[in-house]
Amino acid sequence: MEETTSVGTIVQEQQAILRNKNEKIKKLKVMVAIDDSDGSFYALKWAVDHLFVAIGVAPETSLEEVGMVVLVHVQQPFQHFTVPAGPGGAIFYPPTLVVESVRKAQEESSAMLLSRALQLCKDKMVKAETLVLDGDPKDMICHAAEQMHADLLVVGSRGLGKIKRAFLGSVSDYCAHHAKCPVLIVRPPKEWST
Repeated sequence: MEETTSVGTIVQEQQAILRNKNEKIKKLKVMVAIDDSDGSFYALKWAVDHLFVAIGVAPETSLEEVGMVVLVHVQQPFQHFTVPAGPGGAIFYPPTLVVESVRKAQEESSAMLLSRALQLCKDKMVKAETLVLDGDPKDMICHAAEQMHADLLVVGSRGLGKIKRAFLGSVSDYCAHHAKCPVLIVRPPKEWST
């Protein structure tokens, strides 16, 4: 039977992790996966509010000394071809102009998402870095968390039911089973939206 843990208990556990033998505070590196969903921004807000602000460090210690957030956004690779349905099965390659246009739109979308996320961190006075990757979000997020030696990976949840999750897959579920660091899955309340 699984036990539920309160926010207070999580904060106390994080405080214990942060203190080493000399009672100095270890800088916490929290990686937060960001996409265009409300769930990912709620997860970021939750992490910033609960892991950095509520840690209860000494008043003379700045939040920047406590640690930082790494915001990771993974762009889906653009498929350079399509296979039309029907007889013949000819492969169509889009013109270079179309490919460049799609890439530029992806870059602009990523920049807007990360700008919004960085602003949220800045408003809470939490140091943040950004990382944009190309590939399958499930694999790339887990790989980035391992490469950057993240202390904690925070991902949002879209709240898919069991059937949808089975067909569509779940990034949060995959990360929970494959990431090499602890994973916190944050599910937003139903009334929350950005």
